[in-house]
Amino acid sequence: MKYDYLIVGAGLFGATFANLAHAKGKKVLVIDKRSHIAGNVYTENTCGINVHKYGAHIFHTDYKDVWDYVNSFVEFNRYTNSPVARYKDEIYNMPFNMNTFSKIWDDVFTPEDALRHINEERKEMDGKEPANLEEQAISLIGRTIYEKLVKGYTEKQWNQNCKDLPAFIIKRLPVRLIYDNNYFNDRYQGIPIGGYTKLVEKMLEGIEVELNSNYFDEKEKYNKLAKKIVYTGMLDEFFDFKLGRLEYRSLKFDTKVLDTENFQGNAVVNYTGREVDYTRVIEHKHFEFVTDNPKTVVTYEYPDDWTYEKEAYYVINNDVNNKLAEEYKKLASKEKNVIFGGRLAEYRYYDMDDVIKAAFECAEKEFNE
Repeated sequence: MKYDYLIVGAGLFGATFANLAHAKGKKVLVIDKRSHIAGNVYTENTCGINVHKYGAHIFHTDYKDVWDYVNSFVEFNRYTNSPVARYKDEIYNMPFNMNTFSKIWDDVFTPEDALRHINEERKEMDGKEPANLEEQAISLIGRTIYEKLVKGYTEKQWNQNCKDLPAFIIKRLPVRLIYDNNYFNDRYQGIPIGGYTKLVEKMLEGIEVELNSNYFDEKEKYNKLAKKIVYTGMLDEFFDFKLGRLEYRSLKFDTKVLDTENFQGNAVVNYTGREVDYTRVIEHKHFEFVTDNPKTVVTYEYPDDWTYEKEAYYVINNDVNNKLAEEYKKLASKEKNVIFGGRLAEYRYYDMDDVIKAAFECAEKEFNE
């Protein structure tokens, strides 16, 4: 066999494992069915602006080892995620904080004022076990915030009425009784200067990469190339869907170059009402503080039903899918020469730092460190 590891997928899990294996002197081949590396964090320079082609990606972590690792390849800037939400003709800060509450209710000036309103509205659910997402949200933050900032966005995201969605989807909603618009509480946060593609390029330096190469088109050939396979694609597809198909959600993107320096004044604006079909508008130049470019690039992001021909962006961790995924994972555990890693191969939601941390742990186990 020509390689120690064949890595299927050049996203963050695949690139991290490939980098760590290469550092151990292993011979590695990375393949990807797309025409580029970096998976969904891929960024492409358009008019001098690094565009997040598959939606906004803000790196945040409490793992110092992960932060040090990514910064060993490229420098990260000090970007802090502070999205705003637009409901019809109203603008609110996210996550829910004192800036949000003081705008929703005219008599809110202190945390005590905000809690008075929230607790009063939560009484609607007193003594009742939430039976659906709507009731769960009201039990957490009351009806006003739910109606303005949760309901429409969630229904667009899942293409279902909130009354028909299970309560567990919203296990908690952050309520911050401080005037702080920072979305994440993690110690480290930023965007790689020059974009995520630059980061992954550095991670894959010295490693053989084949693009436009679909593992399933020539599975038998690829299986013979390496002693082990690191697989990051869809879990059910690896087994030819023989137990049934898992469900996913997809996205559509409409990206436009505009002849204006500043379109919306923020990198991310969430649209929480049903009057528009998109869930958010991303203005990419604000991720890297570009102030000297007369143009801007914006992306309208639309939730989309997934079919096999589309990219799978989100797993749907309801009871039915989780049960089926567990059956597939039992099959995966019997594959002695295949490592399953990443959100699709493990059928679970991962933040970027968790993907890299999982790759660390996988490599440590693999190399017996």
